[in-house]
Amino acid sequence: MTKKKLKIFVAGHKGMVGSSIVRNLKKKNINKVFTVDKIRVDLTNQKKVFNYLNKHKFDQIYIAAAKVGGIYANNTYPAEFIFNNLMIASNIIHGGFLAGTKKILFLGSSCIYPKYSKQPMHESELLNGYLEPTNEPYAIAKISGIKMCESYNRQYKNKKLDFRSLMPCNLFGLGDNYHKSNSHVIPALIRKIHEAKIKNKKYVEIWGSGKVRREFLFVDDLAEICVKYMNISSKKVKKFSDAMCSHINVGAGWDLTIEELAYRISKIINYNGKLYFNKNYPDGHPQKLLNVKKIKKLLKVKYTNFDDALFISYRDYLHKKLV
Repeated sequence: MTKKKLKIFVAGHKGMVGSSIVRNLKKKNINKVFTVDKIRVDLTNQKKVFNYLNKHKFDQIYIAAAKVGGIYANNTYPAEFIFNNLMIASNIIHGGFLAGTKKILFLGSSCIYPKYSKQPMHESELLNGYLEPTNEPYAIAKISGIKMCESYNRQYKNKKLDFRSLMPCNLFGLGDNYHKSNSHVIPALIRKIHEAKIKNKKYVEIWGSGKVRREFLFVDDLAEICVKYMNISSKKVKKFSDAMCSHINVGAGWDLTIEELAYRISKIINYNGKLYFNKNYPDGHPQKLLNVKKIKKLLKVKYTNFDDALFISYRDYLHKKLV
């Protein structure tokens, strides 16, 4: 007997994470993958989201939609970050529940953890301290998404809901945002260093001390993990989580300083100028390294070589400049 294809909705399919998940699902060619443009269904509009989800009654939903950005964007648009991300999570999780969807994957971020968490950050560190002020609104919205998934699982056990949450570290790769001021660290450095090379600049100014440490994961590796994780039995997942702490960390398992990262990108771009770290700008978290023991026990993933992934990202940036 032929196995029935699942109807899967990927929210945020035009973003870096969502587009990678769509590519991964379509590559396997075993399910019907649905996406919808913002012009048709604004995910912050409750009525439109509810109507869309009720119309299609999906078997699975991946929530990769979010308003994201670096330190500058988070500091400049805090109201937009908390409102948009709260609404997206609330509308899709509750709308999916009302439409009868049993399986949802909510994607968050490592910024949910307190600023001075023990390193590497274990899932149990959540809500054990103050958040980093520069991204507090975004973090609160993501924490709310986790707690919504947990709350629905707890209250509606009789409906056999299986709402899950993954918390990835800093991501990069195909489809990244290379905006001059609203991008994350890797795309921001790629753009700055490339432009310095083209313009023959003797140095590049980089925000912060360069001494803080960050963990990075290639987005296609995350997509592979997401799809595999959604297909693991709930019985196995419950062995590594509990009702009040159900989220699972996803990361590379190692980190490096921003200074080390900048020099690696300079080498890939072949920029020979100097790097100037401006300490007058904020650093954010001193370190953000995730404890990834749980996810590594749950499934096996072959991670892309970091420098190879940086090169793929640089090539993606050059392609975007040409089209």
